[in-house]
Amino acid sequence: MNTVLQNIWNGLTTAQPLDQVNLVLGITGVALMVRRSLWAFPVGLVAVAVQAKLFWDATFYADAKLQGFFFVSLAYGWWHWVRHKGAAPELPVTKLGWPARLGTLAAASALTVAWGAWQQANNNAVMPYRDAFIASFSMAAQILQVRKNVENWPVWVAVNAVAIAAYWSADLAYTAFLYAIYLVLAFAGWREWARTLRAEKKGATA
Repeated sequence: MNTVLQNIWNGLTTAQPLDQVNLVLGITGVALMVRRSLWAFPVGLVAVAVQAKLFWDATFYADAKLQGFFFVSLAYGWWHWVRHKGAAPELPVTKLGWPARLGTLAAASALTVAWGAWQQANNNAVMPYRDAFIASFSMAAQILQVRKNVENWPVWVAVNAVAIAAYWSADLAYTAFLYAIYLVLAFAGWREWARTLRAEKKGATA
């Protein structure tokens, strides 16, 4: 346990300044999204831009390009939340029907299998399907989030749980610790958005 705590402490104190900025931006952006604040979008846009540079500098070019998807999604989400709220104070939280839920799960799963198979055949990824799962379901969660569907949070919970297990098994305690923070925030977001959804429905029927 002392070794794990030392690993986490070393990660917190020895990371490069841009890594520290990325951590602060990431946690702040998710915390703002939990509260359904529009500020989550500009903070998120800066965060993924910083993350893209970090990945690019580390020669993780596919991961860097994936940040481009997140950047476009966040920009769309910002527009969507403002444009479609109408006269309401904010865009309502929505809930998918079962066909849409199953369709999202099927699409993300198919992408995971295809992406994982491609990685296994074309590069030396240690866990190609794990990496493909994290990337594919992160994309699905991001789309659900910018559409303000409450289901984005359980998807983020799954992504973060898999990431924690993967990095812990690789003895990357600091990275697992960071994803544990995101896991706690995902549960908080799930609870807060579900509460808001119930309040909106109650107000609509009052």
